[in-house]
Amino acid sequence: MGSINDIPYMERPYEKLLMYGENSLSNSELLSIVIRTGTRKKSALEIAQKLISLNEGNLRFLQTISINELKQIDGIGKTKAIELKAIGEIAKRIVKPIKNNKIKSNLDIVEIFRNELQNEKNEILKIVLLNNQNRIKKVLTIAVGNENNIYTSIKTVLSEPIKMQIPKIILIHNHPSGSSIPSDIDIEFTNRVKLAAQLMDIQLLDHIIIGDGEYRSILNY
Repeated sequence: MGSINDIPYMERPYEKLLMYGENSLSNSELLSIVIRTGTRKKSALEIAQKLISLNEGNLRFLQTISINELKQIDGIGKTKAIELKAIGEIAKRIVKPIKNNKIKSNLDIVEIFRNELQNEKNEILKIVLLNNQNRIKKVLTIAVGNENNIYTSIKTVLSEPIKMQIPKIILIHNHPSGSSIPSDIDIEFTNRVKLAAQLMDIQLLDHIIIGDGEYRSILNY
C-alpha cells in the first residue's frame, strides 16, 4: 500500500470517522489516526494493522507494552511510541475508580480494576480505603513485583489507613500467569494483614486476585 492516499477517499480512517462516526472504525483504523503518518513502504494504517495483529486483535496492549517494544515495530519511532503510551495511560485512568463510589460487593471492586490489572505483566498490589459506608476514599498502589511474585510489608499496607483513620480496606492484586488461585504466600500474607489490621481497628473486607477473565477472594477461598 505505502500511502493512505491509495485507499479510496471515503474508506480512509479520518474521512470514515467524520462521515460515519468513531464507532464505525476498526481497532486498526482508530490506531492509525493516532499514528498519523507512515513510512515510504507502509502507511499509518498498515503499521496499525501490524501492531494489532501482534497483540491478538485488541487495544489493551497499549496499557502494558513498553516504549522500547513499540520502537521495535517498523514505522514506530520514539515520538510515536510516547504518544501511543500516553493514549494507553489515558484509557487506564478513565476506568479508574471515582472517589466516593460505594462498594456493595467484591464484584464492584473487580469491575473497577479488572481491565487495568488483568493485562499487567508484573504483579501489582493495590489497597482500597473505604469509610464506614463502604465508599472509596482513596486508592493506592502499594507494591509492584515481577511476573511471579510481589513483596511488601504489613507496615506499608497499613500506614495510609492508619494515618487517614480509615475503618475498612480491601486489597487487590493480579496474577500475570492468568490464574486467580491464591498461593500459600498470598494466603499467609492476607491472614497477617487481617490480624494486624484488627489491632488497629481496621477491617480487611477482602483480598481479591485478578486473573485472566477470572477472580478469587482469598478470604472466601
